Amino acid sequence: MGRGVQHFDLNTTNMKFLLDFFPILLFFIAFKLYDIYVATAVAILASFAQVGWVWKKSHRVETMHLITLGLIVILGGATLLFHDETFIKWKPTLVNWAFAIAFLGSQFIGSKNLLRRLMEEHISVTAEIVWTRLNLAWVLFFITMGLVNLYVAFHFSTDTWVNFKLFGMMGLTFLFVILQSFYLAQYVVPEEETPQKENEE
Repeated sequence: MGRGVQHFDLNTTNMKFLLDFFPILLFFIAFKLYDIYVATAVAILASFAQVGWVWKKSHRVETMHLITLGLIVILGGATLLFHDETFIKWKPTLVNWAFAIAFLGSQFIGSKNLLRRLMEEHISVTAEIVWTRLNLAWVLFFITMGLVNLYVAFHFSTDTWVNFKLFGMMGLTFLFVILQSFYLAQYVVPEEETPQKENEE
């Protein structure tokens, strides 16, 4: 009676996305008010602030946050040093491909892939293959996003690329998460199923 169903909690995921997009939002605002070089400097400072906030809150920083910080410092620094926006335009692609490599590598390293490690605490599924399919779906998503970024960056104006970097990438990411949640809903294990079976025995 009153058997509950375990749902994928998007709140934590959405907060993580908002935190990850914080430097991008400031980059967008600075670009609209000034130019690509001021925006790049702002993004570098925002990335340091982002990592600092995460460290202050949890006393640990995810490896991918450090990789992202390293890329913005290197590519952003090159953009400012050589006064060439090409470097900063590569940053979203390299970040996405770094995520793709991490997710793909987790398929072969350890007993659980990266997506399962991130989500298993919040949700249980009926088949192990679901985690594999979703993890590989993220790999393909990150690879595709990296390619799309390059296409927009080098076939359209810088203004269009900056708009895409914020609205396009964020919109596509949220759309992908929503589609993933619909797929995942088919395989969710009812949260009270196991305790109830034990009580019946």
